Amino acid sequence: MPFTFLSCPIQGLVEIQPKVFGDTRGYFLESWSRREFESAGIRQCFVQDNQSSSAMGVLRGLHFQKRYPQGKLVRVIEGRVFDVAVDLRPDSPTFGKWHGVMLSGERQNMFYVPEGFAHGFLVLSASAIFSYKCTDFYHPEDESGILWNDPDIDIDWPDIGMEYVLSEKDRKLPPFKAMEPK
Repeated sequence: MPFTFLSCPIQGLVEIQPKVFGDTRGYFLESWSRREFESAGIRQCFVQDNQSSSAMGVLRGLHFQKRYPQGKLVRVIEGRVFDVAVDLRPDSPTFGKWHGVMLSGERQNMFYVPEGFAHGFLVLSASAIFSYKCTDFYHPEDESGILWNDPDIDIDWPDIGMEYVLSEKDRKLPPFKAMEPK
């Protein structure tokens, strides 16, 4: 089997370790296989691939779409990030809880974040190339988010010895309490 699927403390989140074949020339790996992922219970159809490059200390998130939620299969091609998912499913016993995974180009591990989660990451290396598959298209008018340092969520972001670099938009995201079900 070319993948190992590891369950996480929050139902639906999955860390994935592909089998990496390496030698003196470099390496080869399968980064996705519909057959393998379906056999592990991940049956979503991916419709869009995205990639970003970020410098050390860049924190992107916590983002989600309201009416067009996106599931994401995320990975780091080069560098290292701390990747976080926050459960926004109102009927979930882990609503408002978060889980983080260290992703790196060296380990080639991936993180599956299904629909119903806010997502973000912090770059821990000098730079990082971050790649992700999405289950729905990006709708800019539907984009929303939660403040990255909201005390009600209390994410334990790693201390990297410098102030995090955020977009102005991410600095102004609403608190988690704005997401709570009525």
